[in-house]
Amino acid sequence: MSLVISSVYISILAMGVIFVVLGTLIGLIKILDRCFPYQAPSPAPPARSSAGADPEGEHLAVIHAVLSRHLGTDPSQIHLTRVSSP
Repeated sequence: MSLVISSVYISILAMGVIFVVLGTLIGLIKILDRCFPYQAPSPAPPARSSAGADPEGEHLAVIHAVLSRHLGTDPSQIHLTRVSSP
């Protein structure tokens, strides 16, 4: 019977330690939140785009840049003739 009582005592002690540690962490987080409140980052400036921008031209430019980077060649050596979308 002593073994059962010892195990219950150790279980209660362990749960109490966990409760105290978690309570301390929550309190510390609340204190830090008051000292250093969250500040939202400034919004990114909108991307510049002209009124008559050609979306197909932008796609071709991106594909051209990615191909030159992937192949490790000078962008002037790559010439795209036809790009079709599925």
